[in-house]
Amino acid sequence: MKEVKQFFIRHFITAPISFGSWLFFVMGAGMNIFAATGLLVAIYFGGTFTLKQIQLSSNLKKLGMSRSEYSHIKGQITGAKMKIKRLNGLYGQVRSIQAFRQLHEMNSLSRRILGLVRSNPKKFYDVEKFFYAHLDSAVELTSKYALLVNQPLKDKELRIALQNTRETLGDVNKQLEQDLRSVLASDIDQLQMEIDFVDVSMNNKKPLLEMKGDPHNDRK
Repeated sequence: MKEVKQFFIRHFITAPISFGSWLFFVMGAGMNIFAATGLLVAIYFGGTFTLKQIQLSSNLKKLGMSRSEYSHIKGQITGAKMKIKRLNGLYGQVRSIQAFRQLHEMNSLSRRILGLVRSNPKKFYDVEKFFYAHLDSAVELTSKYALLVNQPLKDKELRIALQNTRETLGDVNKQLEQDLRSVLASDIDQLQMEIDFVDVSMNNKKPLLEMKGDPHNDRK
């Protein structure tokens, strides 16, 4: 959401400046229309690029991150989006209700984790294993399960392999749940601190409020 807002801000600022400059070049300076249009394009794209870098620097300062850190995390987010997309494409290939439910839960958990990290890139460090291992395991195991379940052979060995894969997918699902708890942990701690602060503030004010509202004190 923040990236979209900043995108519109950049273009909202750059567009009138660029077209205003174009009108000045053509009508005020008598410049050739093609040359003026070339300058318009240069000013527009140069201005948006400059503003984007300013916004990025401001964001990184607030996050306390370097450009290389931010670039690495953005790359991991992009890779995770592709993996989740691949996971989405497996819905039509699983046959059992249990496998479908597991796939849906893994998909939902992965999207929630990714959304939280996108909104606050520093949370990446709370769930590095999700990006480096757990999401990969979910995709690879589900892909192999889908491959096996669609084979015409239904012998004992294949059934055992499918059962083992479903059980392992259940373990992966639990790990993704733990990843979600990890990425939410700092928010929960902060919320608890705010609740505790409000409780302490209210308790400190309560005796004063009781004194002001005490009718016996008013009669004296």
